[in-house]
Amino acid sequence: MSTLRSYIFLDRLQPQLMCLLGSTARGFLPRHNDAAMVIEVAPGMDIEWLTDIALKHDDVKPGNLVVERQFGYLEFHGQSSSSVKSAGAAVLDAMGVSEKSVLKPEILASKVIDRVDGYHAFLINRSKAGSMLLPGESLYIMEMTTSSYALLVANEAEKAANVKLIDCRFMGPAGRLYLSGTASDVRTAAAVAEAVIRDAGGAA
Repeated sequence: MSTLRSYIFLDRLQPQLMCLLGSTARGFLPRHNDAAMVIEVAPGMDIEWLTDIALKHDDVKPGNLVVERQFGYLEFHGQSSSSVKSAGAAVLDAMGVSEKSVLKPEILASKVIDRVDGYHAFLINRSKAGSMLLPGESLYIMEMTTSSYALLVANEAEKAANVKLIDCRFMGPAGRLYLSGTASDVRTAAAVAEAVIRDAGGAA
């Protein structure tokens, strides 16, 4: 039986997150303000037949389909929120589960680092997937399970504060998020990020 690890609806993709998703997309590129759905399941291969369900059910476009060692990951999107929600509901129905069956996300790490040192910024920039972290900026880092919640946190933080998306790792055992900006903006984003994880539903 499949385990529903993540079932995440993104109502409006924000510009930075949209670009980051597009940079790794193996399917169709998302557009600003598209709605998107992220589904993560175990075992990984089950994501294949669930993708078939979603794409045949409604007018949505697949952005990424990844079968990892342990988990399967699907992101699809569309201009219509109702179509995206409908395709997601079809996946739940096929699995015989509800949204409440999803695993409860958990914060593993959450920290603001003020006035990042230049050498530290250099090290982070060597492996980042998003914007450049500049010396002297404040940096917010978060690690959570399940991993794809990094996308939801990034999207909501970008709505709430003028921050740069430095990196967002949303596959694997844990998700990781790096945001930078002024001290006040970064703290606003941090508060939103923690609230998103705290308020997310699911089975503990």
